[in-house]
Amino acid sequence: MADWFEENQRWLPWRGETDPYKIWVSEVILQQTRVNQGWEYYRKFIDSFPDVKRLADAHQQDVLLIWQGLGYYSRARNLHLAAQQIVLDHQGIFPQKYLEIRKLKGIGNYTAAAIASIAFQLPYPAVDGNVLRVMTRIFGIYDDIAKQKTIRYITKLCEKLMDRDTPGNFNQALMEFGAIQCTPKNPKCETCPFDSKCMANEKSQTNVLPVNSFKPIIKKRYFHYFLFINNRKIIIHRRTAKDIWNNLFQFPMIETQTPCEKLSKNELFVAGFGKCNPVFLKEVIHKLTHQLLTIRYYIVNDYLPDLKDNWLLIPVETLVNYPFPVALKKIIHK
Repeated sequence: MADWFEENQRWLPWRGETDPYKIWVSEVILQQTRVNQGWEYYRKFIDSFPDVKRLADAHQQDVLLIWQGLGYYSRARNLHLAAQQIVLDHQGIFPQKYLEIRKLKGIGNYTAAAIASIAFQLPYPAVDGNVLRVMTRIFGIYDDIAKQKTIRYITKLCEKLMDRDTPGNFNQALMEFGAIQCTPKNPKCETCPFDSKCMANEKSQTNVLPVNSFKPIIKKRYFHYFLFINNRKIIIHRRTAKDIWNNLFQFPMIETQTPCEKLSKNELFVAGFGKCNPVFLKEVIHKLTHQLLTIRYYIVNDYLPDLKDNWLLIPVETLVNYPFPVALKKIIHK
């Protein structure tokens, strides 16, 4: 595996990095993001917040603005909170022990192991989806990877195989192997260094392994956003509920329980929009991991409802200074 990694690893902005802060940022970005998408966000994030203290001192709105477009915004909020933890509990120095890293906000077993092994050469296996796929195929493991018991078993197996002198390279090699060689579909078995040893290849079952029973339940939601514009000013407010897009900004909205092409007068009245005459703009479908959003946009010119406690009336041209979900950002650009 080490020889394969030496010859085949991709050049990435964080490849060869030993700074635990930068490794941490890269690993968090890649948790739910493809490499080609995360590349520029990593550069932008590090340029804006080059070290732990700069991130800890930043306003959360600025952190979310840099993260805008990456999705899964809890990652950015947790990065910010963990940076403040490091400043408060570790005098701004990134902790060097696995258990201390694991205690940081938003860091799980995989991320802690990746940082500990790559930055500090500590022998902890970083077991992500790529590693689970590689190990189940090579060793013919048919246990369900959706179960913690299976993950623990594969983690123990990786511990036995790990080169204790270079655990960081071992982890990176396995992850990289799963990302570009032993891919979910159409793995490159014909050029695989383990082709004669791989149980899945021998039994022609690369399409069977890994076994994964997890199937996300998709919730359907229906959002109606109102763009109240008067004298080149528009109303926005921050989402504060424990829900998607927490702490991002949005326009005044009504959520209905079922699809609705025309809101009733009563629905408008209850929301405080009773006197407006909304003009429908467009409908878009926005997919999240566990939710499917049907979003309808309306524009209301020359009328503003009474402002609620957390509403802001801002110049239209300043919208770019506020972090919005991607779904809303598109209508802003339009």
